[in-house]
Amino acid sequence: MFSDYIFEASWEVCNKVGGIYTVLSTRAKTLQTQLKDHIIFIGPDCWGDKESPYFVEDKKLFAPWVKSAHEVGLKFKVGRWAVPSSPIAIIVDFQAYYAEKNEIYGKLWEAYQVDSLHAYGDYDESAMFAYAAALVVESFYHFYLDDTKQVVFHANEWQTGFAALVLQQRVPQIATLFTTHATGIGRSIAGNNKPLYGYLSAYNGDQMASELNMESKHSIEKQTAHAVDCFTTVSDITALECKELLDKPVDVVLPNGFEDDFVPKGAQFTAKRRNARKQLLNIANALTGATRSDDTLLISTSGRYEFRNKGIDVFIEALSRLNNDPRLTKDVVAFIEVPAWVSEPRHDLQERLASKEEFSTALDRPFTTHWLHNMDTDNVLTMAQRLGLTNAATNKVKLIFIPCYLDGTDGIVNMPYYDVILGNDLCVYPSYYEPWGYTPLEAIAFKVPCITTDLAGFGLWANALKGHYCEIDEGVKVIHRTDENYSEVADEITTTIVTYAAMDKTKVTKCRNAAQKLSKKALWSEFIKHYETAYNVAFANRDKRVKG
Repeated sequence: MFSDYIFEASWEVCNKVGGIYTVLSTRAKTLQTQLKDHIIFIGPDCWGDKESPYFVEDKKLFAPWVKSAHEVGLKFKVGRWAVPSSPIAIIVDFQAYYAEKNEIYGKLWEAYQVDSLHAYGDYDESAMFAYAAALVVESFYHFYLDDTKQVVFHANEWQTGFAALVLQQRVPQIATLFTTHATGIGRSIAGNNKPLYGYLSAYNGDQMASELNMESKHSIEKQTAHAVDCFTTVSDITALECKELLDKPVDVVLPNGFEDDFVPKGAQFTAKRRNARKQLLNIANALTGATRSDDTLLISTSGRYEFRNKGIDVFIEALSRLNNDPRLTKDVVAFIEVPAWVSEPRHDLQERLASKEEFSTALDRPFTTHWLHNMDTDNVLTMAQRLGLTNAATNKVKLIFIPCYLDGTDGIVNMPYYDVILGNDLCVYPSYYEPWGYTPLEAIAFKVPCITTDLAGFGLWANALKGHYCEIDEGVKVIHRTDENYSEVADEITTTIVTYAAMDKTKVTKCRNAAQKLSKKALWSEFIKHYETAYNVAFANRDKRVKG
């Protein structure tokens, strides 16, 4: 059974913050095709009177309801999410509810034992948004719908858990579904350099929340997981976290798919790849003074700046070993593309790039394309220096840090991420903590083979699909990673890069085609069936809950 209406809330609806934006905005196309405007996304109004680049208001949509809701004090805008499928979106103004914050928290404690006493940072902001989102859904339901319709409310991450709980109280006929894309405690344990996986069964989530000062965020995540009609996560490895740290097994695993309509085809693909390689090589020459041929192996890692969790540390370690590896047959330029504490683009680098000349001398500190506020303490720069990576002209391996969002306006690269990734020969994502892993999935969609680990949901999925640990000639190399085998992972990355660099053109083409073929197995058309299962579970448990 598919829903008559789906309301889906996230802090990243019409608000481009991280990977969940991609998950929801790409899945929207499949849901919109099936539900024809009966899928409604709800996000925060972060823009006020300013125009949002992600939302297009349409004052004709649901005009009678909007008028009625505004008259009773609800504040929101209705329109379309500015993504290819243009689904309906509602962005909610939640500022007014801060005045009722303590009363709202008190009611949630009484009904669900959600502990908001230790709230700090973005907790209040998220809670007020979620509460406002619940009131908007309640208002819409009573204006247009009734219990003859199968309606589901899907909350993403702890930020919208409040909404699911409030709706269960106020509109019990709505089935509730909650997806945690990464447990707050699991991410925090890993991010604080504590061993996660070998000790997972020994950790007590509540105790760790107290130790890591995360009681309130953990509480809303845990209580929502226990209370909703269907609790889900994005991979088998995160399902283990949920069972151990939230004391609640998931009902359904919902792997993250994607749409590949953003991947250029034919001559456009070739041209964009050529342009990206040219720009990346120009940046490398302007920074380091070393001229590299088009045969140079371009590799990269990207994502959030979680130095250990994303495996940035072990990537740099592997590069230092690669630099001294006699087996390496090609020059390598490696890029780390993660947003850091950027001050400004380097003017000396801008001048060199504008001149369109080739240079034989390096700039000062030839590792970074932008100046940082913390040049002397940044993790990437200090580790590269400690391991002896100098970017000297004689070095086989050059490391370049691009510490900003690649949105096409950074002042140096000036190309969006999806154009830049085309220029790579190989991508490396050796994550220690990675519930799913969009970056490797995006890479292979662009025919760029990649290296990942079996601590990433994507890596586990690829292994399961192939029935064995994937090797690089299959488009993805999946490395076994544990709490303790950091050095072995670095060696495997090094060896895989050496192997790929030695491939002839025919083998490279075969490898690139295998990568793209694998990506087709992760399209939303393949994965949406898991959501249908989750909706059915939610409806069945809703019926039991309502009947009491």
